[in-house]
Amino acid sequence: MAVPVAFFALFFAYPVVAIVGRGLKADGAWQFGRIGEVLTRPDILDVLWFTTWQALASTALTLLIALPGAYVFARFDFPGKQALRAVVTVPFVLPTVVVGTAFLALLGRGGFLDELAGVRLDTTVWAILLAHVFFNYAVVVRTVGGLWSQLDPRQEEAARVLGAGRFAAWRRVALPALAPAVAAAGLMVFLFTFTSFGVVQILGGPAYSTLEVEIYRQTAQLLDLPTAAVLTLVQFAAVGTILAVHAWTARRRETALRLVDPAQTSRRPRGAGQWALLGGVLLTVLVLILLPLGVLVERSLDAPDGRGFGYYRALRSAEASGGTFLVAPLEAIWNSLQYAVVATVIALIVGGLAAAALTRRAGRLARGFDALLMLPLGVSAVTVGFGFLITLDKPPLDLRTSWILVPLAQALVGVPFVVRTMLPVLRAVDGRLREAAAVLGASPLRAWREVDLPLVRRAVLVAAGFAFAVSLGEFGATVFIARPDNPTLPVAVARLLGRSGDLNYGQAMALSTILMLVCAVSLLLLERIRPDRSGEF
Repeated sequence: MAVPVAFFALFFAYPVVAIVGRGLKADGAWQFGRIGEVLTRPDILDVLWFTTWQALASTALTLLIALPGAYVFARFDFPGKQALRAVVTVPFVLPTVVVGTAFLALLGRGGFLDELAGVRLDTTVWAILLAHVFFNYAVVVRTVGGLWSQLDPRQEEAARVLGAGRFAAWRRVALPALAPAVAAAGLMVFLFTFTSFGVVQILGGPAYSTLEVEIYRQTAQLLDLPTAAVLTLVQFAAVGTILAVHAWTARRRETALRLVDPAQTSRRPRGAGQWALLGGVLLTVLVLILLPLGVLVERSLDAPDGRGFGYYRALRSAEASGGTFLVAPLEAIWNSLQYAVVATVIALIVGGLAAAALTRRAGRLARGFDALLMLPLGVSAVTVGFGFLITLDKPPLDLRTSWILVPLAQALVGVPFVVRTMLPVLRAVDGRLREAAAVLGASPLRAWREVDLPLVRRAVLVAAGFAFAVSLGEFGATVFIARPDNPTLPVAVARLLGRSGDLNYGQAMALSTILMLVCAVSLLLLERIRPDRSGEF
């Protein structure tokens, strides 16, 4: 626990406390009366209410739509499965600004739905909810499907032999085993929608505002740091409470599971019902995932001189962006890949140690530690970014000019995914296997290598894929700390979208398309990895 605790204390708690302190301190004294003043304002109460109910609605809708997909990817074997699983993950790594822009093109004035049926949804909450499902679909498919594919189907078959129907066998055997993974996926979806920024800002307009949007508005537009500090504390307290309750309930549900090689559980669909389920999931992916991505590609090729690669050619020159960058925007691709690799290594080390510690410890300390690891997903990225700038500026931690600052910020978001992906599988390993290895003379390290690692190797690869993906698309904190001569892809896209002109907008769409392709290729290569013993990623 020492390494994860030190990492979070230094690069999360310290910057957040420092920035909140600047907002709530005056003449060296804490001004806690400002909390009551802010929280009694009608406009702030409206923001709190909308933030909560839209997050709950987005989570419920995402689980409803994505759980059938998790089952299909876990249990069915069909042509193109690996490529499709990589495709559904691409939206998750896109900057939320790009997601909002894509859905605006679909649902806004002159968009696909407007031209098809004369209907606009860009000023309604439905546009926000659909964009959230698009963004978080892969969270459920990966988190729940990863464990589902390793559950022994013979347990359900045994229940059916004893007289249980198909649904009863699933409800009594598979559902209790999947509950921790479903809860973990629901928690992550809730956190991302609770702290939604780019999607709500673009699709919601002035009518809708989440806590994250309001924190940004109070900080960057109104320069009201005290109000932003209070809202950060509210968001921090709400997320901390939710995570503490989840950690307590999840441990009461989890039991040792019999995990098998995923290759043994996947088969071709049988019967009309299973083929219909597969067809429904494929149709959902086509409409919900591929259509918005296709809009981005179409916009990137819609150059002023006709359809072609004019916007892509403009990325090679810094002058073409009108002074937006000190270097050619194309260099952001190489910067993002380098940063993402380093951030993934950091996240795997910190998150892997944390998951192992939580597997072997119990009690209040472990529950508090579990909640701490998830807090970066629920704290305003604006706050974290500003916190980095005002705290990591003096020796021995003068990192403001160092390249490592960006991967550190990205790893903060990657660690929770590593922990939540590995923890259900690690806790499902029967402890008696480790005890048997110890009795036979194995050291703790060898017991972990021979017992745990073969069972969790797939979870480690899934965690690495998630950490790499979120690092590529991290924007909230990176936008404050990325140097002008070393921008990341999301930062480059946001800067181009923030400037007027068709050329800048077209280059933003071109960079977004490149980001999609880079992520798709990376995830497809990861899907093809075959561990020696499991034979399946």
